Amino acid sequence: METRDVEYRADGRSLTGWMALPEGTGARAAVLVAHEANGLGEHAMSGARRLAELGYVAFALDYDGRDQNLSGEELMARLEYLGTRPEVMRAIGRAALEVLLSEDRVDGARVAAIGYCFGANMMFELARDGADLKAVVGFHPGQADHDAASSRQIRGKVLACIGSEDPFMPPQARAAFQDEMRAAGVDWQMHLYGGAKHSFTNPAADTFGMPEAGYHQAADQRSWRAMLGLFGEALAPAP
Repeated sequence: METRDVEYRADGRSLTGWMALPEGTGARAAVLVAHEANGLGEHAMSGARRLAELGYVAFALDYDGRDQNLSGEELMARLEYLGTRPEVMRAIGRAALEVLLSEDRVDGARVAAIGYCFGANMMFELARDGADLKAVVGFHPGQADHDAASSRQIRGKVLACIGSEDPFMPPQARAAFQDEMRAAGVDWQMHLYGGAKHSFTNPAADTFGMPEAGYHQAADQRSWRAMLGLFGEALAPAP
């Protein structure tokens, strides 16, 4: 496997993503990976690495700036800024998608996106912007403001993986998301994992000091398998 940092710009910032390339030389399906709220680190990079081991080209984007070292207050301000500006979230996602598509190993007709936490919201916004993504998977997304009418622009399949005990996606928010997907005619799924909190895919979540977050091994493994099942449908080579 080959890995490398990739510098690019979006939202007036210098950003540094992480590309992971599978062995071989041929064109492959590709996956854009968006990190959790606390920045691009081992969690998202591990996801990209696992995808590359399975034969996908994976690019873990950066939406904060890996050299920024944002404090708690700065990070919350950054998230509030992005969360209330879907057009900025979409522009950041577009910039990262362009980086991924510029890689020679990528089959541009077979591209998906996944995101964790706030990164899941960002990838959903990228899909709402009409990006040519065959599948979009959000792991423990949070509730976000957006233009529901834009969901009619979603071109691929959508999977939302949510913990039953996640206060950032309570039942009323889950119902609103379902209504939105249904009204937009999207091919969508929502998987609810009993007993799982926010950030259930991150083994380090129990160290966050947040009672709302925690690692849940079964939900982590089940949601990963659900993602791979969707990719098997959406990213299969043309016959």
